[in-house]
Amino acid sequence: MEADPVLLSRVQFALTVGFHYLFPPITIGLGVLLVIFEGTFLATGNRQYEALARFWTRIFALTFALGVASGIVMEFQFGTNWATYSRFVGDIFGSALAAEAIFAFFLESGFLALMVFGWDRVSRRTHFVATVLVSVGSILSAVWIIVANSWQHTPAGYHLVTRDGLQVAEITDFWAVVFNPSTVHRLVHTLIGAFIMGGFLVISVSACYLLRGRHEEPARKSLRIALPFTFVFSLAALFSGHGQAVNVARTQPAKLAAFEGHFRTLAGGAPLYLFGIADEQQRRVRFGLGIPGGLSFLLHGDFVAPVTALDDPAIVPGGLPPGEEISDYWPPVNLSFQLYHLMVGLGMLFIALSFVGLLAHWRGSLPRQRWLLRILVVAVVGPVLANQAGWAAAEVGRQPWIVYGLLKTADAASKAVSAGEVLTSLIIFGLIYLVLLVLWLVVLAAKIREGPPELPEPTAAAREEV
Repeated sequence: MEADPVLLSRVQFALTVGFHYLFPPITIGLGVLLVIFEGTFLATGNRQYEALARFWTRIFALTFALGVASGIVMEFQFGTNWATYSRFVGDIFGSALAAEAIFAFFLESGFLALMVFGWDRVSRRTHFVATVLVSVGSILSAVWIIVANSWQHTPAGYHLVTRDGLQVAEITDFWAVVFNPSTVHRLVHTLIGAFIMGGFLVISVSACYLLRGRHEEPARKSLRIALPFTFVFSLAALFSGHGQAVNVARTQPAKLAAFEGHFRTLAGGAPLYLFGIADEQQRRVRFGLGIPGGLSFLLHGDFVAPVTALDDPAIVPGGLPPGEEISDYWPPVNLSFQLYHLMVGLGMLFIALSFVGLLAHWRGSLPRQRWLLRILVVAVVGPVLANQAGWAAAEVGRQPWIVYGLLKTADAASKAVSAGEVLTSLIIFGLIYLVLLVLWLVVLAAKIREGPPELPEPTAAAREEV
């Protein structure tokens, strides 16, 4: 049986995005923590915080380099594997990516060298400004990427025109594109996920140092900042996630129905499933535990309010075309269900774990609770999985659309690229990414083993400068 080039292109893009998205959440989260560490140093004059800022700057720079390299490859695929899509959204997607390069990437990369190499070459206040600007640049980069991606989910500020016999989307209102119905919700939730990622990375490394009896004082100071930082944003993720779910129910009802395994419209309200298997053949959640009316209450504040289900023609933008089945417009339901519930479950775990760690730290008992330190060391895997699961759920959940209501994924691929060519590049990129991932982990481990630098006490002149 001949391979499907569209399916292979989707797998390749998923691999590329999944690999790339390992790095931006780390740099965004670490960028904010770097500002806090360095700002605390300037405010207190305590060089332990300067050592922490220097140490995490090295980790930031290493991760930033991998993020840039993998991101460039991802963008090339728009032209190679997804030429029809690129032609359709080029006017809109290109504007957002150009804004990202001009207003975010240049700011971030322009001050990165000063942040990494300027410690002993510029004044401390100047260096702090560079650190702030790098952090702002990383956040602005996320803003424009989220704008471009959100437009695919909830198109706005455009009209359709014909160019060279093909229909394409053209901007009519730039700010309507920027503030399309899902941008703000998705941006807030994405940034919070990145902050949690950065916080747990710092917590994991600090807990490792305490377990091994190395760099104990810097580790304690790291935890003093990272634990409350992570707890606050873990709680914030709960509220931002709720707002995002309500917005998805309004703008993409099929996605929300798939997330919750809501196959049939029920008169008594929709249950909220904690776990289960969404069976598309039987159109029910098997082995599931659900809270009766829970989904209706979360979305509408009423346990018996109706929720649009997968059997409702309203899930199809513009209505169900004659002769087509409603299931043709379903996303992969069980995959969407499992990814969404994995993200939500991990989010609840983050709240509990950061709270327990924060409580132990306040009581001064954390260094003695080795079982908790061991959990905190491996807890960094959780935000990686949660960020990947959340992003995948959002993209899988909008299928069969690549641009919601306007262009199907099956119609968006390049017509001139064969399955064999896609498969070859998929294998090559997979091997390259594997090598890069191993190298990143090896270098990262070496930098963590080295730890924060030992800094001498500042001279009188240096203290005056601070």
